[in-house]
Amino acid sequence: MVFDEGKGLSTSEQMYDPIPVINQIRSHVDAWRHIPNPVDWKVSPEAARLLQHWRKGAHGNHAAENFRPFFCQVEAVETLIWLTEVVPQLGKKESRFLDHLKNANAEANPELFRIALKMATGSGKTTVMAMIIAWQTVNANRHPQSKRFTRGFLIVTPGITIRDRLRVLYPSGPDNYYEHRSLVPHDMIPDIKKAKIVITNYHAFMLREKMNLMKGTRALLQGHNSPIKSTETEGQMIQRVMQELMHIKNIMVINDEAHHCYREKPDGEDTVDDLRDDEKQEAKENNETARVWISVLETVKRRLGINAVIDLSATPFFLRGSGYGEGTLFHWTVSDFSLMDAIECGIVKLPRVPISDNIPGAQMPIYRNLWEHIGKKMPKKSRANAGALNPADLPPELQTALEALYGHYKKTFTLWKEADIDVPPCFIVVCNNTASSKLVYDFISGYYHKTQDGTKNLENSRFELFRNFDENGNSLARPRTLLIDSQQLESDDSLDDNFREAAKDEIERFRMERLQRSGSREEADNISDKEFLREVMNTVGKAGQLGESIRCVVSVAMLSEGWDANTVTHVLGVRAFGTQLLCEQVIGRALRRQSYELNNRDQFDVEYADIFGIPFDFTAEPSPPTLRSPRATVHVRAMSPERDKLEIRFPRVAGYRAELPEEKLAARFTADSTLELGNRRQRLGT
Repeated sequence: MVFDEGKGLSTSEQMYDPIPVINQIRSHVDAWRHIPNPVDWKVSPEAARLLQHWRKGAHGNHAAENFRPFFCQVEAVETLIWLTEVVPQLGKKESRFLDHLKNANAEANPELFRIALKMATGSGKTTVMAMIIAWQTVNANRHPQSKRFTRGFLIVTPGITIRDRLRVLYPSGPDNYYEHRSLVPHDMIPDIKKAKIVITNYHAFMLREKMNLMKGTRALLQGHNSPIKSTETEGQMIQRVMQELMHIKNIMVINDEAHHCYREKPDGEDTVDDLRDDEKQEAKENNETARVWISVLETVKRRLGINAVIDLSATPFFLRGSGYGEGTLFHWTVSDFSLMDAIECGIVKLPRVPISDNIPGAQMPIYRNLWEHIGKKMPKKSRANAGALNPADLPPELQTALEALYGHYKKTFTLWKEADIDVPPCFIVVCNNTASSKLVYDFISGYYHKTQDGTKNLENSRFELFRNFDENGNSLARPRTLLIDSQQLESDDSLDDNFREAAKDEIERFRMERLQRSGSREEADNISDKEFLREVMNTVGKAGQLGESIRCVVSVAMLSEGWDANTVTHVLGVRAFGTQLLCEQVIGRALRRQSYELNNRDQFDVEYADIFGIPFDFTAEPSPPTLRSPRATVHVRAMSPERDKLEIRFPRVAGYRAELPEEKLAARFTADSTLELGNRRQRLGT
């Protein structure tokens, strides 16, 4: 490891103890990696070929024109392959690693066999998933008798946002990683097409009501008998959620953001009862999520069989109130690529606190941990219970922080515009509840307020680049600031007609993508406004799509994970950050790089994420920032359908074979067929 991350994450209340077995496994995998002859790798021929394909790309020799995996991605998959294929063939000394995993799971997950891969935000967990699926599927098709491999995969996520982002894992998808990123050799593509993949969020496994009965009707039908069972059975639930996997035994489960999945430790050292107020409520919600999620996996194991559960997370730690010390690393973690490793390697942006030369140094503690100074002045309840609140009453410290960070954003915006980058940088604000998020949103984007005579007056934003209203008080056709929280999503407000008209091309493109994915014209035509709002959020920073105009996003925890916009340059935290783990999760939303192009030294140019209000211990020292714009990227795509007729298709050659004609040739010899050759010289004319 480049850094000892435990020095920054471990505190008296929070434990981060890197398991020594991780570095032991890493050293064994490194030695195995340097074995020169693939025959000696003790893996299947298919696994050896995939490893060669990935390793060449990882070391700079392009296996394909657009394929270059990070070393950390290859290392994570190598670790899994080594434990699965190599260790069972080695001696007792190496088998202790499998014994460690069995013991760790027997203690925390007695019904499951889990392996956790820790990968920093922005280091490419989705690519690792695709590599795992490719390795398992190709081997399962070519070695159907082996129990180590499968072609059935259940990918479980904590929310819809992440589920939508993982569509690239479907082999039939138009932008699937196997072909789009050349993750497998061409001749293995037909094998990949045979994979059966279900991607869902854990909520889908909750038993649903089969009959909608009113309370009185239920009581009448029940009478004095036992309660009426109106919910679906476990079997019906599994058939509803994962019908494609019903005929496959021993499927592989891949948990994305797996820190949400654990079994609470009874009578543990860190329980919910030890917490207070908001922390207690948050811990209860986390434990309920974890209980439902792991119960789902146990049900699938009983019904269908699971050969392994692969956990992927940037922070595979037990959460507060779980019964384990907060920040305790999952005991079944076998690979660790930390955030500090990613920062050191340049794979992600460098977080920093920007200041101006004329700001007194005393302001720095306020900007670093803003909540300590404003927490008591912010609404304590959600929007529904907060009553009438006035955005103008935001604490002065918060207004000052917004103005200071906006001033820096404005300079960044100008640089991007001068560099001809076709999307704006993004500024995000993470709030403590929906009441605060609405106040901050109105303050940033502008709002109407009622006067004493009952009329409505526009209070336009002082942040010109974030205004959603023009100088005449009319809503902009394309909003610049977006409010995205649970209450906003559930309100199902209709989209503004001006936005529908201005974004009609992008909306139609979204419909066509939905049609291509689902094959259902009805589903593509009947997209709700809530789905459009989610698509706006999911496409922030993407040219030609619904979210391309968004410059600022105000949220409540909705962006804590699974949101992969790479144009985020500024983050403001307006909530409590009790642990470094939460700081890392929130800052992670801003750490995805804008560009992966190498400079003339074959290195990535440094990119920055400027943050206020998040007391992250690894943040670079506060200093006047050096501004630079990223390189403009060119996205090449097919102009469909208007230019489909000009498409040129090239065959994908999988091999060669010789075909001879069926008719047989027969020889007939006559006197004319003989030619005698001699050494006697003959004269002309004789």
